[in-house]
Amino acid sequence: MVSIFEKLKRFIQRVFKTSVEIFLEALKLSPNAQGYVLGSITELLLKKKLEEYGFELKRIKEKWEGRKHPNHHGDFYFRKPGSSNWFVLESKGVKSNSEKWHKLYNRAKLVKFLIAHADKIHWVRREEDIEPQVTAWINANLPRFQDQYASNLYEYEEVQEYLRNRPKRETPKSTAVAALQGLAREQISGMIDERLAYVMSKVKVLETHFVSGTSEVSERTQATPRKDEFSIVAIDIVLRYPEHKFLLANPKQLESSGDDPNHLQQNYIMGFVFSNEQGSPVLSITEEWYEDLMEAYETLNSEDSIREEDTQVDNRYMIAGDLDE
Repeated sequence: MVSIFEKLKRFIQRVFKTSVEIFLEALKLSPNAQGYVLGSITELLLKKKLEEYGFELKRIKEKWEGRKHPNHHGDFYFRKPGSSNWFVLESKGVKSNSEKWHKLYNRAKLVKFLIAHADKIHWVRREEDIEPQVTAWINANLPRFQDQYASNLYEYEEVQEYLRNRPKRETPKSTAVAALQGLAREQISGMIDERLAYVMSKVKVLETHFVSGTSEVSERTQATPRKDEFSIVAIDIVLRYPEHKFLLANPKQLESSGDDPNHLQQNYIMGFVFSNEQGSPVLSITEEWYEDLMEAYETLNSEDSIREEDTQVDNRYMIAGDLDE
């Protein structure tokens, strides 16, 4: 029997015309290539998950013949065996830089963020004042914010801009910026990354990133998907979880964009992944998101199914030769 490594070696030689060593080095040097591979793995695992539940599914064509149907912007068509109702499934990942984007490497920002999203935190007692609970959690789980990480950090560009318009009076920000003055971009970036790693050792943010183009064909009024483009969205949270895990939602149950009620928002805070005392992940999400595929499926309305005659199925696949020879 041919080993998995031998199959991989033959595949790389036939498709990429190179060795496993060169292939691996090239993959390491290309974050974009890693992203494509990760996306393909996500789609494959999602496909297997649907098949485990007994669903029939077909891949949706990326390049349609003619005008693409406005309600078929997803990865798969799927239906229950024996049912005539086909639905569209879209797969996405979580935002990769959420903690940095929200500046959770600064204590005040972290406190404010956790308070703002307390409805998504399993250990918050809603009937009590929330801020003391958040503060107590940070003090217990992230104690460096009381001393070593007490002062705020600012990105290199913000430091330079502030120094060009330095205030006459001393403020907490001027003191914090003065401590960063003279440091190179790489040094400040390293300090921020160190704090982010510390924060994410105890809490990680699960945030969507729904960005889509606008065009007459897509019938979008803004750069996010419409709520009727797909029936279920499956978010792979592997970037914030030890394994590939899908959280699913019916887009019609998600809060609409403020600019157009027919559109989704670009970002939803789905919840958090906390680390318990044993270092194991604890998922804390809102009720709109489901861990169980069947629970998400039960939210679908047959009136929102698509007509089979409107589908365009992608039957293409790459043949790299018989790898078992």
